[in-house]
Amino acid sequence: MDNRPSDEQARNRWALIQAARIGGVALAILGLLIAEGAVGGPSWAGYLLLAVGLAGVFGLPIVLARKWRSPPP
Repeated sequence: MDNRPSDEQARNRWALIQAARIGGVALAILGLLIAEGAVGGPSWAGYLLLAVGLAGVFGLPIVLARKWRSPPP
């Protein structure tokens, strides 16, 4: 029995990983703008968004890829 994901499922997983990266970049940029005072808000919130965004860029795709790893053939 083949436990590998279908082509559609693999494509959807890839798209979700890319969306997580793009969302993380957007949060990091927003965090930088808030921290520098270009956008209203407390600077601590900017640094928090920056940290969450960087975790989304670097950590979340790795976690998702490990969760969805296909078993060896």
